[in-house]
Amino acid sequence: MISTSDKLSASAQNINLVNSACMACSNERCLIKKNLESSVVAKFTEQRKQIRCKKGQQFIMEGAPVTGLFFVLQGKVKVLRTGLHGKEQIVRFAKEGEIIGHRGFGTAEYYSISAVAIEDCTLCYFSIENIQLVLQKEPALTYDLMLFYANELNKSEAKVKSLSQMTVRERVIDTLLYVNRKFGQQSGYISLLLSRREYADYAGTTEEQIIRVFSALKKEKLITTKGKRIGIVDNSLLKQEISEHNFYLDS
Repeated sequence: MISTSDKLSASAQNINLVNSACMACSNERCLIKKNLESSVVAKFTEQRKQIRCKKGQQFIMEGAPVTGLFFVLQGKVKVLRTGLHGKEQIVRFAKEGEIIGHRGFGTAEYYSISAVAIEDCTLCYFSIENIQLVLQKEPALTYDLMLFYANELNKSEAKVKSLSQMTVRERVIDTLLYVNRKFGQQSGYISLLLSRREYADYAGTTEEQIIRVFSALKKEKLITTKGKRIGIVDNSLLKQEISEHNFYLDS
């Protein structure tokens, strides 16, 4: 039978193994942070590399060989794919604690997405070889990653449904609600500062249509604008407009 002192000693040894930045990390949603009590994961964090990206800097290029996974330590990122006629489509936005590059992980040899920093970012990088080794040895982390993939698949399928069934106005409203619930508001405006083009690239429409819908929503006093900033005045009325699609997911 293992004594309490032995358990505390083992726990202390695990803490000593953990990369200090991982211990200090406040991103509780991060799968690595969540599994730090495991000695296998603790040892794995020694392989962590920290990368800093300036606003607008691309750190994953679509079609490039897969090298590893990125975890957002600080900052915000947009994930893109190239669509018809070379048009960029924003797949999702990511914030602190979230994974980037998982679409290329597994049997894929090349990244199917690009990733660009929306603001100055700090990323934690783990090579594909190290990720594969830790997943083979730590079932809890593997299980958490499996649940993450299932959730991402659900969101991806729902996004396809929204693009095919919603009107342009509904897609724009859905985009506003998604960005708002993911990043929240600050001083009455959505904290993530996006261009009209970026809103269009996520909603699957044109910049001109975005401007028209924003203008209509502003006249209806559903949103407010200040330069590039958008503030949602009546969240419940916007949700009501797309309620018939039964499409409302967490961030």
